[in-house]
Amino acid sequence: MEQDPQSARQAPVPLSVLTGFLGSGKTTLLNALLQHGDMADTAVIVNEFGEVGLDHLLVETADEDIMEMSSGCLCCTIRGDLINTLDDLIQRRDAGTVKAFDRVVIETTGLADPAPVLHTIMNHPYLVQRYRLESVIALIDAVNGASTLDAHAEAVKQAAVADRLVLSKTDLVTVPEDLAGLRARLNALNPAAPILVARDGEAVPARLFDAGLYDVATKSVDVGRWLGEEAYRDHEHGHHHHDVNRHDSHISAYCVTADDAISMNGFNLFIELLQSYHGANLLRVKGIVKLEEHPEKPVVIHGVQHIWHPPVELDAWPDGDARTRLVFITRDIPKAEIEGLLKAFTEQLSLDAAAFQSDDTLSVSRNSGLLD
Repeated sequence: MEQDPQSARQAPVPLSVLTGFLGSGKTTLLNALLQHGDMADTAVIVNEFGEVGLDHLLVETADEDIMEMSSGCLCCTIRGDLINTLDDLIQRRDAGTVKAFDRVVIETTGLADPAPVLHTIMNHPYLVQRYRLESVIALIDAVNGASTLDAHAEAVKQAAVADRLVLSKTDLVTVPEDLAGLRARLNALNPAAPILVARDGEAVPARLFDAGLYDVATKSVDVGRWLGEEAYRDHEHGHHHHDVNRHDSHISAYCVTADDAISMNGFNLFIELLQSYHGANLLRVKGIVKLEEHPEKPVVIHGVQHIWHPPVELDAWPDGDARTRLVFITRDIPKAEIEGLLKAFTEQLSLDAAAFQSDDTLSVSRNSGLLD
């Protein structure tokens, strides 16, 4: 059966964020990607002042703000703020005044913390219905990557929250051991993110952007691929050690699991307490939750600091593993602390969540996009 055009327009559009520190080569990578056939139905939102211009790829003006490229992609710059840009873009797509697109890629500034961009998508009541966060791609300069991570906490955060890591300028590295060391450092910082090499042609659209909960190839939910929890277990068993003076020594990535179901109120309070004590340091959280109210229907959650995407309830457990599994990327939060707090709620050892669920907590939970 063919998809109704109106339904296709209303389905959430996958959105990816391309980040990376100054000089990492984001716009150069975009230049290469935009000539790829798989990008023909993509809208790209770029900063007005990029490192490398895209002018040679522009062939005609769709209107005064949006340019169409030779590959069929659309390109626009951030006008005013990102919310207005995304809203205007989707409205024009609905109205048919710009060509239809089925993916959006946002290029951030080199100094940007990616969290505000993610917050914009996850927290806006209208945009969260029209766009779906698909992936975060972080570009790392292979020559200066280690020194950049040493000097700039923003660069460490960009790499830590990414779904894909891309090494640029690998051909300029003169000491192979340096590249191997950078790879090992990135793998320790973000165990579940594949490390791709731009120069080797690995950074192609299908490998960069297909990192969300839904597997484009199989048209199904793939929780295991999205969470990558096995990578975190392997990482912990590897006993990686860091120089305590480095920014990434403060970043931890781990998976927390629970066999027992947790009540909806209990889980809301668990997240509320995490936000209250650690909000800014919860760099990224994603997981699948087993609730007492309907344990046969798991709920998928995704948060960035204090902002939470509306949860998604699945019809059934997709992979036969009916446990709560939560992946945390944190700053200065020990795994044991989160495990202990979750255990307190799942085993009901210290708090009766229902009894202590106040009106204020319910209000915050709803505003944060948690479970109701």
